[in-house]
Amino acid sequence: MSLELSSKAKKVKPSSTLAITAKAKAMKAEGIDVVGFGAGEPDFDTPQYIKDAAIKAINEGFTKYTTASGTDELKKAVCEKELAYNHLQYAPNQVVISNGGKHSLTNIFEAILNPEDEVIIPIPYWLTYPEIVKLADGVPVFIEGKKENGYKITASELEAAITDKTKALILNTPSNPTGMIYSKEELEDIAEVVVRKDIYVVADEMYEYLVYEGNEHVSIASLGDEIYKRTITCSGLSKSYAMTGWRIGYACADAAIAKIMGSVQSHQTSNPNSIAQKAAFAAITGPQDSLYSMKDEFDKRRVYMYDRIKAMPLVDCAKPLGAFYCFIDFSNVIGKKYKGEVIDSAARVAEILIQDYSVAVVPCADFGSPANIRLSYAISIPTIEKGLDRIEEFLGILE
Repeated sequence: MSLELSSKAKKVKPSSTLAITAKAKAMKAEGIDVVGFGAGEPDFDTPQYIKDAAIKAINEGFTKYTTASGTDELKKAVCEKELAYNHLQYAPNQVVISNGGKHSLTNIFEAILNPEDEVIIPIPYWLTYPEIVKLADGVPVFIEGKKENGYKITASELEAAITDKTKALILNTPSNPTGMIYSKEELEDIAEVVVRKDIYVVADEMYEYLVYEGNEHVSIASLGDEIYKRTITCSGLSKSYAMTGWRIGYACADAAIAKIMGSVQSHQTSNPNSIAQKAAFAAITGPQDSLYSMKDEFDKRRVYMYDRIKAMPLVDCAKPLGAFYCFIDFSNVIGKKYKGEVIDSAARVAEILIQDYSVAVVPCADFGSPANIRLSYAISIPTIEKGLDRIEEFLGILE
């Protein structure tokens, strides 16, 4: 056949994180003792009270279509959670429940972008951001978050990147892949630029509950009426409640934007899974003990991993204050020799680690940072220890 496929779709990069995770799982299936630092997925089971709510929904026959943008019950629960945790006042008609965080972002950019609109994305970024923007006919514009500033951008850097075509800024705090968080003061400065330049902020707050060392998560939309009007806040239940497979996310925005997002979703997917919505309602409104016990365990792993990495030769790591990732700088490894071979990239490091040491890591070229590697500490401390021992062994034989 000579029929041409979509040129836009063919340009979409496959997710390297999912590819690495799949490779690690395949090796484990072959009986290989693989340590997988790749997936952004808690290793905890979904709390029992959430699973019980799903079973109850099935037994009661809650298995039909719901409103395309989600049940009123769950929307109201999201509104109450946003008010209590983020000090944000939303009404149910400002909330769209989606099939996960990626789906929320897809809805957002389909709703706000016209062809050639620019979206500013700080580097390093979650690798899905630019792909979603391009699929919505937007143009990603990148600003490097400098290492000396905790891989975060400043308000002045943002202002310098804004053009007449700029439609939005993506702001991810706590950050995937760095684990960094923006302070209230940093967000206030960014908000001032956003309001003055009259652009949107897409605030990805998926890791909002996972902040450490006494820090508090700050939603940029909470910093005043004008920035609230321009912010589309999105989050979900995957990370905080160990519900990755349930596929429930949500976005909160101006009612006019939410209406468009709901319309887009109604044609693309219809409603999110009805049973998962019941489970999500239970998660948000039920006891939060499991959320905080998981957070405490992540914190122990964070401290252990960071301390180990800081003691290793050749590599450097910014101390993560949120999420569950360490973002490691391998710049000093590039140019070293491994078994006579000159290492030319962090991607090559990742290949060596999986092939020779059975350790799966995420090289960050697709995150905009080709000299870095991301490690997830959403795995047990004994597993982390084993994997870091192997990485340290690798670093120790470099010439």
